[in-house]
Amino acid sequence: MAITRVTQSMMSRQSVGAMQASLSRLAKLQEQLSTGRVLNRPSDSPADTTSAMRIRSSLADVKQYARNAADGDAWLGQIDSALTAATDQVRRARDLALQGANQGAMGPAAREALATEVDQIREGVITTANTSYLGRPVFGGVTAGSVAYDASGTYVGVPGAVNRTVSDGVQVQVSVDGASAFGASASTVFDHLTALATALRAGDQAGITAGIGSLAGDVDRLTTTQAEVGTRQKRVEAAQQAAGDNELKLTGSLSDIENADLPRTLVDLQMQQVAYQSALGATARVMQPSLLDFLR
Repeated sequence: MAITRVTQSMMSRQSVGAMQASLSRLAKLQEQLSTGRVLNRPSDSPADTTSAMRIRSSLADVKQYARNAADGDAWLGQIDSALTAATDQVRRARDLALQGANQGAMGPAAREALATEVDQIREGVITTANTSYLGRPVFGGVTAGSVAYDASGTYVGVPGAVNRTVSDGVQVQVSVDGASAFGASASTVFDHLTALATALRAGDQAGITAGIGSLAGDVDRLTTTQAEVGTRQKRVEAAQQAAGDNELKLTGSLSDIENADLPRTLVDLQMQQVAYQSALGATARVMQPSLLDFLR
């Protein structure tokens, strides 16, 4: 049986190595306590680092979905307000047409006043149809211009859908085509208002009656479009809420992986400090080399 000789240098190396390992653990706990994180570098835990990177990627996607949904909600909110204003204006024009249809109560001057107000309403509806959000007309499709309709009421936008991705693989249209809200070419609400003003000035009862019917159809089209916008806005709001919930969940999961349990870390640090001080004291008492020990 071989007998290993234990020398003073061996005992010194082992003692120093053990204390160095204890000091390293103490330094690691101090770092965790000062940073509040258990993952300060990939070498701390490669597996957890990989999981944290995946969660951060998902978290970035969810945050972008939330921003997209917020932007889409703002688009649709602007459209909803514009459609409400346009509906009120067209209803007012129809009320004026009903007044103008009373032959006995309306003279030329009164009809001229009604026609003038209808003209003002038409300009107001054109302004409403050019409502913009962040410099883009909400009824202009994908146009790069600043308006959807020119001063004559002619559509100058570019038909096309403006979409926002609100979740993985889910897009919601946040724009409204001008034709679906204000009518197609040659049969728009602007044409109907122009014809009504002309009929009022001329005392054309048939034209006024036709204008009443046309404006009723315009109101129906505007309210139908507004109902569709409300449905889309509901989807966007639900997606925005879901993105917020997912962000909270992912943030919690990331915190569980990366962040330190501060009370537990503090207790471990205190215990490690006690262990290190005890090791120092014990080693100092045991390791008391004499001159003979150095001469061996």
